[in-house]
Amino acid sequence: MSLKFEIGQSSLTGPRPRNEDYVGVVTPAKAQLSIKGALIAVADGVSGNAGGGEASEMTVRTVSADYYATPDTWEPLASLDKVLTAANRWVISQASANRDMAGMATTLSLLLLRGQRYYSAHVGDTRIYLLRDGILKQLTTDHVWDRPDMRHVLKRAVGLDRHLEVDYAEGHLQAGDVFALMSDGVWDAVGEQEIHKTLGLYDSPQMMCDHLTKAALALGSRDNSTAVAVKITQLGADTLSELLAGGKHLAVPVKLNIGEIIDDFEVVEILHESRASLLYKVRHTSTKQLFVLKTLQPLLATDIESCNGLLNEEWLAKRVVSQYVPQVFPVSVEKRSKLYYIMSWHEGATLQQRLDSGHHFTVAGTAKIGQDMLRGIGALHRLNIVHRDIKPANVHVASDQRLRILDLGVALSSGVGAIAGMQNPGTPSFMAPELFEGQLATPQSDIYAAGVTLYHLLTRKYPHGEIEPFQHPKFGEPTPLTRYRPDIPQWLENIVLKAISRDLKLRFETAEEMLLALERGELKPLLAPARTPLIARANLVKWQWIAIFSFILNILLIYLLVVS
Repeated sequence: MSLKFEIGQSSLTGPRPRNEDYVGVVTPAKAQLSIKGALIAVADGVSGNAGGGEASEMTVRTVSADYYATPDTWEPLASLDKVLTAANRWVISQASANRDMAGMATTLSLLLLRGQRYYSAHVGDTRIYLLRDGILKQLTTDHVWDRPDMRHVLKRAVGLDRHLEVDYAEGHLQAGDVFALMSDGVWDAVGEQEIHKTLGLYDSPQMMCDHLTKAALALGSRDNSTAVAVKITQLGADTLSELLAGGKHLAVPVKLNIGEIIDDFEVVEILHESRASLLYKVRHTSTKQLFVLKTLQPLLATDIESCNGLLNEEWLAKRVVSQYVPQVFPVSVEKRSKLYYIMSWHEGATLQQRLDSGHHFTVAGTAKIGQDMLRGIGALHRLNIVHRDIKPANVHVASDQRLRILDLGVALSSGVGAIAGMQNPGTPSFMAPELFEGQLATPQSDIYAAGVTLYHLLTRKYPHGEIEPFQHPKFGEPTPLTRYRPDIPQWLENIVLKAISRDLKLRFETAEEMLLALERGELKPLLAPARTPLIARANLVKWQWIAIFSFILNILLIYLLVVS
């Protein structure tokens, strides 16, 4: 079920020599509408400044184009913030480069409609109104000086200041909602009472806009008059439901044997079998190209959460275009008879397989693996994806020495919501301490897992011992790597120990920060992480009493020594 709405717009020049208002409306096709939403914007070039019309037009055009170029995994408001910041810099740069455009700026009110929610971004004195159940509400605040003689002087606008401060908001949609975006040439002239009356009087958004702009000029507006109205006629499914709806009819295939054909793929080899999933090496029947087919165990055929999880994994993997992640081969849902997805095949082995075969990881080799792994993790984090299960079994090194991060099955992206029952999955020995306290996974959780992975490659040990799924461990000071391997240089040990710090404040903040430390190596080594004092590692109150008792005992012994 897709979001449906009607839109009307009107923009009149009025007594001004030219129209410096600009309207942008983007209504993408179904798939893009459910993921990115529809965008409606009204901008008003700042009066009295050269280039006001150019500022309003280029700001709306830039934001409208760039928003849809942001990754699908980003949250809407995060995407808007990025593109608005860039638009503000562009306007300022144009004003600086062209003397005739000095002072160019524009107001902006932007509305984004997606699924069952709306999002707004606002700066300046254009306005957004919402008429719901007969009640009119102004969703924006005018950024003008609070003085009668300065109420048209802007405090904020795109291009006015190098630091753009934007008001962001979001809320739920209801069928029948009417949104109205308008310049000050309309709302200042007609007033809120007339706006309320007009939005309730007409059923057609176009008639609402025509009435408002004409009424503004008739009432003596001396500015351009622009209005856009949007009426919600049907709510869409929420983003995740829309994502999963396309594949809900697909059934989990029975376990396949070598030589069997499923759609256009022939099974060549069973690569991996776990409690939940199956990986097959397959060959395309026409091109003879090798791929990997991932599906679920037949026992999970009726498990809706697992089926949704596989669809979610495919959706995320499609949006990660990086050499550090296997690429998804496009096979439309309509061409699949069963629930599975196809990804690129690469000859090689996982780090765990190399450990199991007795491979000895050198210091230089491990540092190189760490750098490539952090590049891959960073690529995921920039797309707002937290992997949540970084470990040697999910890091693959191909025969050409290219490293790839596998298995986005439990990955989390706030841009599309979360699958039920997947709060904090992962492998316990690689999970960060905060996850055992019920906190949600963050990029720093992946950094911790990457640190444990490097620790395990170098020592074949775990910093806090192997942790079983049923355990709730107490994290003390990790055992230094040099206790197991004296040949490990101090700079590498310091990096690994910083990555696996219990304290989030002491851990690397981003994958790029840890990558930089590995690239610098011994040329610019990190300081050894400070060891936690004994009194902080143990029960503080208990040690306080021990210290007090010891002090009293010492005083008593000194007294007895003196009197004797």
